[in-house]
Amino acid sequence: MHKITPSYYLGFRPKDLLSRKYSHILLLIFWPLFGIAFLILENWQRNYYPIYSPIDDFIPFCPPFIFAYYFWFIFMIGMLVYTFFYNLRSFRQYMWFIIITYTVTLIIYILFPNRQDLRPEVKPGGLITSFICHTYAFDTNTNVCPSIHVLGSLAVSFTAKNCEQMQRRWMQIAIHISTALICASTVFLKQHSIIDVVAALVVAALVYPLVYGKGRVASILSNGRAVTCAQ
Repeated sequence: MHKITPSYYLGFRPKDLLSRKYSHILLLIFWPLFGIAFLILENWQRNYYPIYSPIDDFIPFCPPFIFAYYFWFIFMIGMLVYTFFYNLRSFRQYMWFIIITYTVTLIIYILFPNRQDLRPEVKPGGLITSFICHTYAFDTNTNVCPSIHVLGSLAVSFTAKNCEQMQRRWMQIAIHISTALICASTVFLKQHSIIDVVAALVVAALVYPLVYGKGRVASILSNGRAVTCAQ
């Protein structure tokens, strides 16, 4: 059973976390663990390798993309909540893709400390520039390659592509366009180099078949148990 309704959780008790019915809830533990690990890395001062490509010089700074950049939070939380309450397989796939790609990204940040020096000088004035200044202040220019923003957006797009309830054409178009705009916002706001985006695409391409493919590993991750492709 993959499709569910919110009533699925009415009988839940904490002791049920280890049961097959509710074990998927444990995947949510990754979020605070990731947050702590990322915060530690952000405060770990090291010698960073600058990420830069000549292509970055041809990408203009476009402040209005700040709205797409912040929409990322709604985008990711929306998919998390929807799949949690309506599709168990999609929730597991979504979470496992994030867990694997984000963990790989953290390892890269540890082994290959990196930063970008592309940010222009922005002075707060209107709403948009104030948002950008705020973003630059709390979201540092270190630990940028691969881009977590891109990986998270792709997680939403891939999950929607494989979720039964999201196969309507308008829904697929809206989600894929949102993904493209969010990915574009990372470079148009000078939050990332184009290399960060490409690196994220490579990581996503390598992990995709492990989570959304038809092999045994994908079956285990998406169903929560070892099953054959025929089952």
